[in-house]
Amino acid sequence: MNADAEVYGNMQLLAASYINVPQLRFTIDNPMLDKKQKQALLETACGTNPSALTKRFIELVLEEGRENALQLMANSFVTLYRKQKNITLGRLITATAVSPETEAKMKQMVETKTQGTVEFETEINPDLIGGFILEYDTYRLDASVRSKLNSILNTLKK
Repeated sequence: MNADAEVYGNMQLLAASYINVPQLRFTIDNPMLDKKQKQALLETACGTNPSALTKRFIELVLEEGRENALQLMANSFVTLYRKQKNITLGRLITATAVSPETEAKMKQMVETKTQGTVEFETEINPDLIGGFILEYDTYRLDASVRSKLNSILNTLKK
């Protein structure tokens, strides 16, 4: 149905909803809540306008009484989709906000290294003092002032 990208977005939101709203799991697992209410709640957790395929998937999961495994299913779909489409997660942590050009350069660098697409997140953490931390796949490049100062401190302690 060529809706894989849309379903991927829905499953990302659903997986994030389970993490950000811990009560969601308990509510969905509650046998006192009827299937229509669970369907509406799960569709809301998938974003403002989930695809018809996502709605049908949720309906099927509820019909089979497998809602307790829905979080695992959403996470598994996201993982398998990323693997199939060669998508890598990347994260740039800086002490202050960076320009869109700098963010684009860092994303391009990771895409060159991974030979694939990168979903890039940026985060601001003033505790770094300066510099940045770049994480992707299983790699971590820490070029922060905080880590350099800690390294100097550890050397002086020896």
